[in-house]
Amino acid sequence: MTDTTRLERDPLGEVLVPRDALYGAQTARAVANFPISGLRPDPAFVDAVVRIKRAAASVHRGTGRLEAGLADAVVAAADEILAGAHREQFVVDVFQAGAGTSLNMNVNEVLANLANRRLGGALGAYAPVHPNDHVNMAQSTNDVIPTAIRLAALQLLVDGIAAVEVLAASLRARAAEFDDLVKAGRTHLQDAMPIRLGQEVGAWAGSLERGVRRVREAADYLLDLGIGGTAVGTGVNAEPAYPSLMVAELRGITGLPLREGADRVQLMQSMGDVAGLSAAWRVLALDLGKISSDLRLLASGPRTGFDELRLPPVQPGSSIMPGKVNPSIPEMVNQVVFQVMGHDATVSAAAEQGQLELNVMMPVIGHNVLGAIRILGNAARVLDERTVRGLRPNEAMLAHWVERSAALATALAPRIGYAAAAALTKRSVESGVSVRDLVVREGLLSADEAAVVLDLRRLTEPGVPGADG
Repeated sequence: MTDTTRLERDPLGEVLVPRDALYGAQTARAVANFPISGLRPDPAFVDAVVRIKRAAASVHRGTGRLEAGLADAVVAAADEILAGAHREQFVVDVFQAGAGTSLNMNVNEVLANLANRRLGGALGAYAPVHPNDHVNMAQSTNDVIPTAIRLAALQLLVDGIAAVEVLAASLRARAAEFDDLVKAGRTHLQDAMPIRLGQEVGAWAGSLERGVRRVREAADYLLDLGIGGTAVGTGVNAEPAYPSLMVAELRGITGLPLREGADRVQLMQSMGDVAGLSAAWRVLALDLGKISSDLRLLASGPRTGFDELRLPPVQPGSSIMPGKVNPSIPEMVNQVVFQVMGHDATVSAAAEQGQLELNVMMPVIGHNVLGAIRILGNAARVLDERTVRGLRPNEAMLAHWVERSAALATALAPRIGYAAAAALTKRSVESGVSVRDLVVREGLLSADEAAVVLDLRRLTEPGVPGADG
């Protein structure tokens, strides 16, 4: 022991702990054992564990298992943390021993020391409140951590889903604004039949809306909690009423419609529910990435690309080419999407690696699923605020490209046949003469007939071109 440390003991022996640290011996061991990434637990993850401890203290006070004064001190300590204090005390690397025992004990020790300080005790003495005997009463890392992952994911999803929904609504608004603008459709990055810009942008919104529905369906499974399962799901050391009381208490603390899990053994064995949410979030990310790639393509140019959309300029695009402006926000979104895909790959691999009664890979599962939710929600918000709300069409280029499209010959096929239309397409591409002009020049249709059959707006709706003309 020195002026900067204090001596504590745990089941393995003596440990030096920083003198003023609110954590204790087991946390100090974890810090020494896992100097891996320098990454700390997600604040939402810490909050979720603290809420579980707070709920347990309240439940045990109600049942009489924990003395009211001690319970009140733990609750007050938890409230301090949930209000934003003492965040620097959660120091265990995200890559740590399996199951998350180190994080669980980090929280137990901090709460015990805060409670004891409130009651006049010394740091590290763990009297009258002990991190295991009192803060961790009727709990195990094995039911605390999976419950915390669920609570934290559900908490982060509130803002994450909201950001995607706002983005989808902005795309819907742009779609309505752009609905009269006909443009060239493209498949295989080649000319295809015309489509309205509003239809194209509205489809982006629809993909996000469907993605949100999938995420909500997956998130519903996370409402089933296995808290009270303790070590292997059987509930040893927990009173029979404890699981239902905990769910009710957590429901009140979080405002979430939480449910008592029907099979706590299953909920401890499997991380499938979390993997399912991660997968649904990944699918949503894939659609968001596709939209961002489309924005980059349609805004390409301004002289050598499509130049059909103009994105708001947010920063200079080059350190050497003056005046260059890049699609910086969509580029950022694409990179976030790649990272979310990596997060999900890790969650999937770790979820498969559970053995028998427990998946010990929960720390990396929690880190990745929470990280994915956080960064994709932030990316969606920024894409909305800095790109989609200021999105503008370049009507001249929309008209230019759609009139040059060789795919307009498709509308002629019902009149002149597929083979003749294909030959006309080839001649149009070789000569540079538009399909509209060429079909009249060659006498295949009169100018009036061509105007009806090649009415661009009508080509964006169901029907046989010119059938009623």
